[in-house]
Amino acid sequence: EIAEVTGVQTCALPIWRGEATPYLALAKTLESIEATSGRLRTIEILSNYLRSVMVQTPSDLLPSIYMTLNRLAPAWEGIELGIGEGLLMKAIAASTGRSVAQIKADSGKLGDLGLVAEQSRGGQRTMFQPAHLTLAHVFSKLGEIAALTGHSSGTKKVEKIQALLVAARGPEARYLIRSLAGKLRIGLAEQSVLQALAQAVVQTPVGQAYPPPLHTVHKSAESDKFKEELAKESLKLKTSYCECPTYDIMIPALLEGGIAGVSLKCRLTPGIPLKPMLAHPTKGVQEVLTRFENCRFTCEWKYDGERAQIHLHEDGSVNIFSRNQEDNTTKFPDIIARLKKCLGGKVKSAVLDCEAVAWDREKKSIQPFQILSTRKRKDAVEEEIKVQVCVFAFDLLYLNGESLVTKSFEDRRGLLREHFTVVEGEFQFAQSMDGNTIEEIQEALEESIRDNCEGLMVKTLDVDATYEIARRSHNWLKLKKDYLEGVGDTLDLVVLGGYLGRGKRAGKYGGFLLACYEPDNEEYQSICKIGTGFTDEDLATHAAFFKDHVTDKPKAYFSFDPSHVPDHWFEPVQVWEVKC
Repeated sequence: EIAEVTGVQTCALPIWRGEATPYLALAKTLESIEATSGRLRTIEILSNYLRSVMVQTPSDLLPSIYMTLNRLAPAWEGIELGIGEGLLMKAIAASTGRSVAQIKADSGKLGDLGLVAEQSRGGQRTMFQPAHLTLAHVFSKLGEIAALTGHSSGTKKVEKIQALLVAARGPEARYLIRSLAGKLRIGLAEQSVLQALAQAVVQTPVGQAYPPPLHTVHKSAESDKFKEELAKESLKLKTSYCECPTYDIMIPALLEGGIAGVSLKCRLTPGIPLKPMLAHPTKGVQEVLTRFENCRFTCEWKYDGERAQIHLHEDGSVNIFSRNQEDNTTKFPDIIARLKKCLGGKVKSAVLDCEAVAWDREKKSIQPFQILSTRKRKDAVEEEIKVQVCVFAFDLLYLNGESLVTKSFEDRRGLLREHFTVVEGEFQFAQSMDGNTIEEIQEALEESIRDNCEGLMVKTLDVDATYEIARRSHNWLKLKKDYLEGVGDTLDLVVLGGYLGRGKRAGKYGGFLLACYEPDNEEYQSICKIGTGFTDEDLATHAAFFKDHVTDKPKAYFSFDPSHVPDHWFEPVQVWEVKC
């Protein structure tokens, strides 16, 4: 009925109330999304699939979300698939009766092992048809495969993958292999998945009797009333997710109480890392003064280290998370051991936003980031640590059971300084200057650079000074020395395609089309062609690498000038740092 009302057919499989969702339903949905250009349309396709799952088999909603995002668990649990092509080729060969050499040859032509698996399965006949794959079964098996380690784990992984592939139908094999490889290639980012989830609940509210009397609340997705309600509800959902980014809590809360229930249960909690607030770059001191013309602001030293979000629990345990929510607790046992000396007497639990920098104890000075990067990445032993770190705390997000993200930065900074104690060379507050003239800011910038920092972070103190989770806010500006010299800072760009070389570059690519990622539209936008700065060895290396990632046409989420179409399109798999 949802398909009839909306005109979007996600899956033509009959599913009864409580019956396990077929994996084919998700695979066909992903296939439709992959074949569709336009963000709103792909969100609608996913939304209709999610509506069906919520009504028919709500227990399958959580694995549906994880598999659409190609994850098995929250980021900080560190559970990843990313199985190597060699093992995947063995599994495809074993399940289809073809040789690994044939699979490898097809992979070179198609550039996608998922398509190779699908086409290999398509031509195969079996005497006994295995039971159809269910979504829950596939999700469970992917978890088992990810957990396999140690001796002979490769063989066991191949066996488990083979069992899944033998039972695969239609596009199931394609998305199974892509999930295992760690890249779905459908161009659907997390913000779109959250939008689809919000749209599903707005159109078919949760908690109704079965069959739901309200299959589709808004008959037209183009109506102003629908757009207004969706904008309001999706903002609530995304805000709640930013503060407590775990679907393990969000989805049960959503099924129980709708988006209002999510807002009540998804709160900032020690042990669950929130996505950090980021700053916008500025080109000069005058731009800072123009942006912050009618508000008070402070200039903090911008430390060249590693973002450390420190979570202190009431039982005294500590977690440390990276900017990308990875659990770095075992990387910094020295920070954890020293933290007790820095706590005020009233601190029971807290979440601190900090920068961990390499520290020279003899000179009592900051060392470059390159030195910090030589530290062991996990399971470090405090006695064996050679590169010492100092933590510079610049924000307090949670204190003694209370979230502080809606308080002004001035209030948060005051609580930070009130409840924590400086220990030289171990725990310090970010140095700052509250001046508001060109001369004062310029002087602060120069002093920060003399102190081996990158420049300044300029932050509003009182006006619009809340902590904007997961956003690159205009209320935090970064002013780096590099920015003052033209472009100065390097650009991180994705390679979209290559232009065949001529003359001494014949047989290789003579130039490349590069793009930047635009998160609002979730597309790669071409920004320049580049053909200089390469040695002959560089060009040979790039040609060898990209021949395995050539596609026959540009992705639907590439935005480019038709007059600059390259000779070969590539999968968006490599980022280059470009100085210009």
